[in-house]
Amino acid sequence: MNNVQEESPRDRKKFRRRLQILEIARGIIASKGLRSLKVRDVAEAAGCSVGSVYNEFGDFDGVILTVNRETVQALTTRLAGVPAEDPLHQLHGLAATYLEFFAEHANLLRSLFEHRMEDDRPYPDDILQMVMDAFALMHPPLLRLLPDADDVKLALLSRTLFSAVHGIISLGLEERMVAVPPQMLRQQIDQFVDTQLAGLGILPVR
Repeated sequence: MNNVQEESPRDRKKFRRRLQILEIARGIIASKGLRSLKVRDVAEAAGCSVGSVYNEFGDFDGVILTVNRETVQALTTRLAGVPAEDPLHQLHGLAATYLEFFAEHANLLRSLFEHRMEDDRPYPDDILQMVMDAFALMHPPLLRLLPDADDVKLALLSRTLFSAVHGIISLGLEERMVAVPPQMLRQQIDQFVDTQLAGLGILPVR
């Protein structure tokens, strides 16, 4: 019993430090981008040693991966909130919501796709699956619009469509290259989705 009481304050302190490290890392990524994130800067801002950061997360990849998991969880929650009453409106809503999330959290979302593991280690399967699950949210409305289509091909189509939307938004919001004003980018996304659906024999009714 005494051991539990003695460990509890230590556990709470460790938990608070973990949250602090994540908050600092997330703030740096969000404001300056993944390339600006340095373990020594995080440790200094958190008032701890570099070793303490490693002890909490295993290595610096662990910090970045935790931030990335939180980002894709927040994205999926936002996408899952798109109304599903009308499948056409849902598809456009998913694309528009992705644009909104990307515009609000561009650097955090780019970190999700840009991060490379140290020593060429494979990217964790759970995060890859989380991304695929987010992109697969286009599958249900497509299935409602194309109930006779092959489900495997439709699942691939949903991921491909979302990947294309991601590419358009990512480049469109890239200020150094082909930046497009957000409102015009929304129009371009709507036109792209309509064009893809028209190719499948689905005409827009908006």
